[in-house]
Amino acid sequence: MDFAPMHSAPTEVPVEHHNHGGGWDPYVDNGGTSLAIAGKDFVIVASDARQSDGYSINSRYDPKAFTLSNGTVLATTGYAADAKRLVEVLEQNAQTYFHKHEKQMSAPAMAQMLSNTLYYKRFFPYYVFPILCGLDKDGKGAVFAYDPVGNMERVVYQAYGSASALVQPFLDNQVAGANQRGHEGGFLDRVTARKIAIDAFTGATERDIYTGDWLDIFTIDQTGIHREKRELKHD
Repeated sequence: MDFAPMHSAPTEVPVEHHNHGGGWDPYVDNGGTSLAIAGKDFVIVASDARQSDGYSINSRYDPKAFTLSNGTVLATTGYAADAKRLVEVLEQNAQTYFHKHEKQMSAPAMAQMLSNTLYYKRFFPYYVFPILCGLDKDGKGAVFAYDPVGNMERVVYQAYGSASALVQPFLDNQVAGANQRGHEGGFLDRVTARKIAIDAFTGATERDIYTGDWLDIFTIDQTGIHREKRELKHD
């Protein structure tokens, strides 16, 4: 009598499953918006101060823009904790450069160092979209925009953050003159650039729940960094 061969089913090893409420994520987007506009001899930097997590507001005043000792301003969006750590790293390197060379690091040199710093962390990057602002060696406004892994571009203006889809087209129109007939181009004057920055955030707070509360505005020129604080919508 012939018997059909018997095939044993593979043994399944029991696996312990844990429920962590969707899993742990090392990154959080804390919302908010930052922008910068370069002028002929100045830069306007503006950031709101609301820090949120989903529909919860963690803080109504947690600044996203930071002054550095070499006369530059770093505006950030993304993960607030990573942004603060990135500022610490840049400031430590700026201080080391100053004590080693007995002069402050220039804005373009700081821009390159920031790019290197982000690239070095590319396998576990800072979840930050930085905008570095200052004056170049000729005294002209310099704005450097980055992605989280260090790709860098010098631009005339830039907006990042939760309301960037609203603010960037506004800047395209008001700063670059996109879709405007007869626009002559060139740099904006200081008063106009500041007004556009304020208008951008006034409009953004009407549509973006993650942007609001307070607005920090920095003006960088040959006399230094001047800071002002304005109130935004609190709802």
